[in-house]
Amino acid sequence: MQGTVATFDDESRTGTVLLDDGAEVTFPAAAFDASGLRHLRLGQRVRLDRDEAGTVTKVTLPTLP
Repeated sequence: MQGTVATFDDESRTGTVLLDDGAEVTFPAAAFDASGLRHLRLGQRVRLDRDEAGTVTKVTLPTLP
C-alpha cells in the first residue's frame, strides 16, 4: 500500500502515513530501520509493507524494490 508521510520524528524514527483512502497508519522504528533510509520528509510518497497481523514491517520509497 502507498501513502504520504504525515509525520516523522528523526529521534524516535517513528511516524504516520496518510493512505490514499484517507486512513492514517503509524509505523514503528523497526519498520523505518528495515527500509535502509536515513530520513523521511513530510509529504514524501512511501510504500508500506505489512505482515499478516497488519503491522507495518517496512517503509520504502515506491521506486525501490
